[in-house]
Amino acid sequence: MAVVVAVVAAVTTAVQPASAATGDGSPTDSNIRYFGRWDTRSPSTYVSEWAGAYAVLGFTGTTVQLRQRNSVDLYTSIDNGGWVTHPNVHGTVNLTPTRLPSGTHTLRVAYRQDAGSYHGDGVFQGVTLDSGAHTVAPSVPSRIIEFVGDSITAGYKSSKEALTAYGWLTAEKLGAAHTEIARPSVCLSPSSGCIGMRDRYFKTGVDTSTPDWDFSRYQASEVVINLGTNDVGHGVSGSQFQTAYTTLLARIRAKYPNATIYAMETFHKLYVNETKAAVAARTKAGDGKVRFIDTEGWITASDTADGTHPTDGGHQKIAARLAQIIG
Repeated sequence: MAVVVAVVAAVTTAVQPASAATGDGSPTDSNIRYFGRWDTRSPSTYVSEWAGAYAVLGFTGTTVQLRQRNSVDLYTSIDNGGWVTHPNVHGTVNLTPTRLPSGTHTLRVAYRQDAGSYHGDGVFQGVTLDSGAHTVAPSVPSRIIEFVGDSITAGYKSSKEALTAYGWLTAEKLGAAHTEIARPSVCLSPSSGCIGMRDRYFKTGVDTSTPDWDFSRYQASEVVINLGTNDVGHGVSGSQFQTAYTTLLARIRAKYPNATIYAMETFHKLYVNETKAAVAARTKAGDGKVRFIDTEGWITASDTADGTHPTDGGHQKIAARLAQIIG
């Protein structure tokens, strides 16, 4: 299943090397804000393997070009305009074939995720600007909402994947920054052939070989979990699911002491009692900021592309309901 990965301005500054050359447009430029899980071990190539990561920067001048390594589908937005799709691009990607007016501008970048049958090189290598131009720290929200899920949260089957999925849409409605720690073929409980988010959520990337994520790089205000749709097909019992969910909630709380955590009912009504029980267990343990979200009636089969994955319209319906709850 294909997924979108987005790069946009981060609400909190990711840890940057001390040698960052502010203003030069390189990945280490401290004027670039990163949202989501970015692997920054290489100063010249920043990579995110989860859906919904994005980067934002301000810049002066009249043109901006991306420096890409190998072919990838990506999305860009300049000065908060609509997202433009750039399919199968590589090398120097000119984002301004028509020059911009002189002044200060904002760029947001997002990559299609390498997943399923799609294998793009979603690597951010910085930007090239006009001679004498420089980057500028962008204005970004201070609130970050994190969405944890599978292909539904990742936007599989929607027109721009993560960018048109309910998590992205919900946060944008609320004027918040956001991250989507999501991917197709994800379960809650670890099982053969399915990525178990009980454990994998805590990694920088999808593979177990990637470093553990450094949660000091940002703190989410809210965490919204939508997991369970795939577990049933991998033989996960109700008791296994409940135990895994309770464990995940406790582990997230340890990383985000002040966040409100929401556990969504799956749209197929799977493991509903087990999800409620996991929330109740955390409440009984003294955690007063964990909530169950009843999604009954939010969407119907007609709001999906295949009976499971919402269409753009389906995601918009979900976002409208979810934004009211998160507020």
